[in-house]
Amino acid sequence: YPRNAVTQYQPREFTEQEKEKLSNSNEVKVFIEGSIPRFELALQQNEIVDVFFDDWLALASDDATFGSKSDGHLKEYQSFTDLQFSKDKTITCMDWHPNLKGVIAVACSERLTFDQRVDNASKTLMTPSLILIWSFTDPIHPQLLLEAPDDIFSFQFNPSDPNIIAGGCINGQVVLWDISQYFDRLKNPRSGGKLKQNSMNALPGFEDENALAIPIIRYCAVSSIENSHHLSITDIQWIPDHFEINRYGLPVYNKHGDCSQILTCAGDSCVMVWDTRAPKVTLNPLEAKKQEAAHPLGTPATFKHLDLSWKPVLKVSLPKPDTNGEFAPLKVSIKERQGDKAHGKTSQSLSIEQMERESMGGGMRRESTMGGFGRSRSAKDQKPLEGVTTKFYVSTEDGEVAYADMKIEKDQDSGKLTNPKPSWYSALHGGPVHTLQRSFFFRNIILCVGGWTFSILKEENQLGPLLSSCCSQKKYTAAHWSPTRPGVFFIATEEGNVEVWDLLDKTHEPTLTQNITACSITRIFPWQISSKQQLLAVSDDMGTLHILEVPWNLRHPSSNEATSIENYFEREEKRLEYYVDRLLFREREKREIDAEEQRIKNAPPPAEENEEQVQEKMRREYEAYLQLENELLISLGVKQEEDEPLPEK
Repeated sequence: YPRNAVTQYQPREFTEQEKEKLSNSNEVKVFIEGSIPRFELALQQNEIVDVFFDDWLALASDDATFGSKSDGHLKEYQSFTDLQFSKDKTITCMDWHPNLKGVIAVACSERLTFDQRVDNASKTLMTPSLILIWSFTDPIHPQLLLEAPDDIFSFQFNPSDPNIIAGGCINGQVVLWDISQYFDRLKNPRSGGKLKQNSMNALPGFEDENALAIPIIRYCAVSSIENSHHLSITDIQWIPDHFEINRYGLPVYNKHGDCSQILTCAGDSCVMVWDTRAPKVTLNPLEAKKQEAAHPLGTPATFKHLDLSWKPVLKVSLPKPDTNGEFAPLKVSIKERQGDKAHGKTSQSLSIEQMERESMGGGMRRESTMGGFGRSRSAKDQKPLEGVTTKFYVSTEDGEVAYADMKIEKDQDSGKLTNPKPSWYSALHGGPVHTLQRSFFFRNIILCVGGWTFSILKEENQLGPLLSSCCSQKKYTAAHWSPTRPGVFFIATEEGNVEVWDLLDKTHEPTLTQNITACSITRIFPWQISSKQQLLAVSDDMGTLHILEVPWNLRHPSSNEATSIENYFEREEKRLEYYVDRLLFREREKREIDAEEQRIKNAPPPAEENEEQVQEKMRREYEAYLQLENELLISLGVKQEEDEPLPEK
């Protein structure tokens, strides 16, 4: 059996004489001299980097939170719903606060068709139409409630002054709110509802029932019914602060430097421009004071001059170019965006500023008597900005996308000033186009989503979409570009799924499909909170607002992603041009073939040949046959080629 042959209890060591002999030998000296460079190199490497550190184990140690690099799906961050104001209602629109983090507003509406609204008109009128402003610090109770005259289908914060909110009603009216008095409540939500420590209300049994009540803010102004849209306003936008549109549809320099005009569209084939500034009418100080004091229910008098008398500055109609019908727009998209001052100030704007500096005293006195708005130059005297275009896109209820111009021109037939008809339109989708949004990185790239498909357009390219998707199994309901990645956009479906499309990864199918809710999704809106966090707001048809966290790989752009996407769009544009050229070539070729066949068909029949001509034709054919037979036999080696006889002398 196996057993130990010997057991050693003490180590074997060299004697002192053997140690001295080995240390003085040449072999040890040669070994040490050869090992010194390698040993020094190893010491230097240990000083520079830890060679024993395992990078694979510590690869994701810094991202062990929500949205880490290893995550690949959307995570639920928070959800908002109110049992009284939003439950069992549909969320028609939502918008993030431009300046305050963690503040978002949603508009709720009854889930009723037009016939149901008519049948239940009395009940609908008694139900308040509200916009709920939520804060992440209180997911149970909304911070503010904005009261509207009717259900709101679209609204937006003012980019230059977020305390001003503009909304569009289902009855076609435009509404304005001023929430500047409640800014501290939104900024510090937890302190907004605290009771005072040194008051009687802090004692048990003496609490104030209204101390924790949610403020309901009434609208400051509403447009006149006769001058508003005739159908529900489906889209509303603040015009950027570096220009404004006059009554001739021309963009001019905005010397006030704030967003004061609104762009709206509705299904009544109209796009309107509204101005929120005070009219240029001089009022006495006593009359102005009375007007400011005469506002009901504590409503701010910010837009008292517009209430029930507000009219649009410009009204753009959208007739179809080739028929007698009209477009029913759902969304509108202009090329200019807030904060884009690339076109800067023209010579006209600089001259205006110079004139204002020279006449500072008179200008200030004139502005003080007119409520802070000086008398501007007439629309005919103002020169349009050179770099700002007046053309815009609209999407319709019938799945069409049209390219129109808001500049007013003189009709050659009637001599009246009218808007020109849209220069281009195409039926791209099989249902209402509810999303028409420009990319955050390329102003001429537009995402269109409607029905069961989506398409990507390039402005002024009238050949067709650069990219068109195949039909989805479920209908699309909302979409939005990613604010940080040029090639990523989000699409929501009616079954409650969110599809994430990454053009760098795949163009034929979504990169990620995730179920968020059991009902249809109505709106989707991503927002960049910080460099390490991006949230995605998703609203559904049951009145619930879901806040999701976008993973690292969907919010962090890869190297040169913008350049790669731009090159992809350029290649697709060249492919589209080649396809159109080949299509035109084939059509021209088909016309030529048809013309040749028609010419042969209409050609006169050939004349009959006599017997001699027939015999001559048959003889030539027989000689050609004999010659072909002779060449074939020679090539097969069956027959030798005969030498030609020499010519006789």
